[in-house]
Amino acid sequence: MKISTKGRYATRALLDLALNGGQSPVMLKDISARQGLPLRYLEQIVTSLVAARLIVSARGPKGGIRLARGPVDISLLDIIEVLEGPVAPVKCVEDPCSCTRSSSCVTRDVWDELAQAMRSVLKSTTLQDLVDRQMQKATAKKLSYDI
Repeated sequence: MKISTKGRYATRALLDLALNGGQSPVMLKDISARQGLPLRYLEQIVTSLVAARLIVSARGPKGGIRLARGPVDISLLDIIEVLEGPVAPVKCVEDPCSCTRSSSCVTRDVWDELAQAMRSVLKSTTLQDLVDRQMQKATAKKLSYDI
């Protein structure tokens, strides 16, 4: 399974919210500028994220978007499944009825194991984990400049 630009951009936008938002709404144009994401595309992605209740949108002069829950409560699996659908490398893993050989196919077993491994990594990685990793990278970069 390849994660599309939708999934990658959504993850970057939500990470940006986790880093910069707190409880205050953040304007999409600010996320777009910081992350180098096309604003119109980001607007489309945000629609799906609002519908999935991962973010909350507020209109008006002090409007924008914010996380609907804390970064520790939003996993990468939550984000990816909203934008990409089920995490499965082949159709027969998510829908065994799509192939008459599913029950006897040993390669399907491997694809299923792969899907379970991907789901496990995505489910166990939260936005907070990404925030922590980002802070570590920023600290390491600063330290390398100080030397």
